[in-house]
Formats: sequence, structure tokens, C-alpha cells
Amino acid sequence: MPGREVLPSTVRRSPEKAQRTWAKTHDSAVETYGEGERAHRTAFASLKHEFEKVGDHWEPKGRKGPSDRQAAGGGPARRAPTAGGVDANATKEHLMEVARKLDVRGRSRMTKPELVNAIQKANDRQTRHARGD
Repeated sequence: MPGREVLPSTVRRSPEKAQRTWAKTHDSAVETYGEGERAHRTAFASLKHEFEKVGDHWEPKGRKGPSDRQAAGGGPARRAPTAGGVDANATKEHLMEVARKLDVRGRSRMTKPELVNAIQKANDRQTRHARGD
């Protein structure tokens, strides 16, 4: 199934480059692994290299690279928790800016890991709201 036909809603609400990245990687992964969860995970991993989830969509990151420990380590034997699209490797200042965009309350008193968690929760809320859940 071509990636364009199965774009997740958060990717559909994102810039064209994010959509192309996800679809192209998904299609390649389907050829390698077959349709299913592994192809979707591979497409998201590629997307997270250049984009971060902000609210109910994906925005370009200021730099390319892994977004969290899982993305940096890779492989099932080295599983680490993901940050759900939040660029956990970004600076605290960047995370504060994203938290401001998402109107995260109490952000000025949060540590970097707390900001990552709060942004992830705000992203999940906005995604649920955009889907009508």
C-alpha cells in the first residue's frame, strides 16, 4: 500500500516535506519488511530525524539528528523509551519555546525531562482533539 494512502493524521497536517519523508520511507520499508507496524515505525523514525511533533502536527527541527535515546541507539536489543516525537535532544531553550507554543502551564519551573514529558502530553491532547476523540 503506497505510503500516501496510509499517512497518519498528524503527518497529513504537516508540511509537504514531512509527508514525502514519511511516505517514501514507508514505501521502502514495506518492500523490505512488508506492510504493518514495522514499516510504520521505520517511517516515523525517519520523520523524527528532521521533524518534531508540535501539537497535532510535525514541524522541521532546527537540526537534523536523532530525537531521543531510542532513535540514537536503535535496535530491539537496546530499547529505550521514546519521547513520542518530542525532540528530547534539543536545548532546554528550544523545549521552552515549544512548551510556550503549546501553552504548557508551569513550564518556567520545569526541568528538561519534565518539559519533554509535558510537551508529549500536550501533543497527545491536541492530536486527540484534532481527531475528534
